[in-house]
Amino acid sequence: MRRPFALLAGALLVGAFAVPAPASAADGDGKGDQGFTIKDSRIAESSGLAASRMHPGIYWTHNDSGDGPYIYAVDSSTGKTVARVTLSGIGAPRDTEAISIGPGNQIYLGDIGDNLGGKWPYVWIYRLPEPKKLVDQTVRATQYVVKYTDGARNAESLVVDPKTGRAYIIDKNENGGHLYEGPARLSTSGTNYFKPVATVDLWATDAAISPDDRQLAVRGYFGGIYYDWNGGRIKRKGRLNVPLQGQGESITYTVDGTKLMYGSEGADSSVQAQDVPGGAGGSKSPSGKGSSDASGGIGGGAAGNLKVGALAFAVVAAVVFGLRRLRRR
Repeated sequence: MRRPFALLAGALLVGAFAVPAPASAADGDGKGDQGFTIKDSRIAESSGLAASRMHPGIYWTHNDSGDGPYIYAVDSSTGKTVARVTLSGIGAPRDTEAISIGPGNQIYLGDIGDNLGGKWPYVWIYRLPEPKKLVDQTVRATQYVVKYTDGARNAESLVVDPKTGRAYIIDKNENGGHLYEGPARLSTSGTNYFKPVATVDLWATDAAISPDDRQLAVRGYFGGIYYDWNGGRIKRKGRLNVPLQGQGESITYTVDGTKLMYGSEGADSSVQAQDVPGGAGGSKSPSGKGSSDASGGIGGGAAGNLKVGALAFAVVAAVVFGLRRLRRR
């Protein structure tokens, strides 16, 4: 994906201030839903994340552009890849940015990134059945052609309603974007048009729908928002406690719906867990923190982590502002 100037400048300082991922995940203690580290050197640009319902503790991910037609099953208890699946029956992926699991354990992979800033005449969604056995294998996928009713655009967020199977895309726009609704059923016989149905007040890098179909979580590089899902007629509820990461690219709910898992790009990238706000999926809001706009959108649940995150964000913002001023001279 294209790295905007502001993000590159900020990333120089994020590593010095970021709160470490919980150590329990990578130690193989069976508590991967508390967070883990992706240890596969082939996964250097993890851009999407989806929790498997068929294989508890497994998270599916994929690289950004340049890897090939692959998705990876990562065991969250060890951080190790247990299967690489090759998609057949499709063309060459261009910029895969999102992954989601719909009804019937169908995996949807969104080849929806646009490094030309919204110039591709169409993008693609691939669908394949989740393998019953976690071994390296090739699985035939179905390819769908996608266009937007209001013109081409860049996007990194694909969600599939866990009850209806309808696909949605959120475009990536620094000034905020829109939730785009696809047809009730995707078709291979023609173009699938996605139409805007709601505004999303975020520069979105990924999104996920809770397992109980009640909540939509949308994340960006430095914050996040959660909404009542309402079958795609979303209503904003509050901010997410997004952990500060070098390049936050992915989000998914745990299978039980009690936590949100936040992933990032880079070698040995960490996936960090936060409690789900608002009680979605049967979880409880952590002492009311992180479940309203007043809670802020950066940092972990602990007060110390929030202070570190806030400090880091302030420093990053100052550097970005200064560099932009220098560029104008």
